[in-house]
Amino acid sequence: MNQSPVPSHYIITIGRSFGSGGRDLGHRLAKRLGISYYDKELLRDAARHSGLDEALFQKNDERAPGFLSGILPMSMGYNALAWYAGPNTAGSEGVYRAQSDFIREVASQQPCVIVGRTSDYILRDFPGVVNIFLHAPEEQCIERIMRRGDCKSIDEARSIMRKTNKLRAEFYNFYTDRTWGDSASYHLSIDTSKLDMDDIVDLVVAYLDKRNLLSQSKSES
Repeated sequence: MNQSPVPSHYIITIGRSFGSGGRDLGHRLAKRLGISYYDKELLRDAARHSGLDEALFQKNDERAPGFLSGILPMSMGYNALAWYAGPNTAGSEGVYRAQSDFIREVASQQPCVIVGRTSDYILRDFPGVVNIFLHAPEEQCIERIMRRGDCKSIDEARSIMRKTNKLRAEFYNFYTDRTWGDSASYHLSIDTSKLDMDDIVDLVVAYLDKRNLLSQSKSES
């Protein structure tokens, strides 16, 4: 696995349950702080960087390898997957390797916000990383999903929300030695139903400031 230089600037990672506002918070933080934002953009850029077909990244986005999940025990994780499939396989594990390498590369260059894709785990050795997990009660998540027009009915929104959360949890748990959503994996775990999104931005920025990450990044720029 390629090792990127460990940066001293901050990187914000956002894990999120579906409908809790991860994309919204990521965009607002990036705009407020004047830094880069990566979400779906990771798929396109990582594909271009690796030379793999972007369709592979779209197909395997935050999804554990279905054909192996019933064969290998979850406790064996990514190392077992690499052993089974081989280092050059252009499937789920090849996409995960390429995406992980790209995440390390962009994070090593400058402050940025990265949404999902086990970025908190991938960047676990970066001293300036700030890991956030967003969640909210189901009904509030469904309201957000409906407001942004992702679904035509409440039942459809509930079904997609639960399926997406299941896929994200399986993906995260498969490739890491952690549990998706477990507060021990994050610096901040926030119920987005309790605060306005602008207030949550303020909270995160205040946290960065209290850790002296903002002033440190400015002094190095």
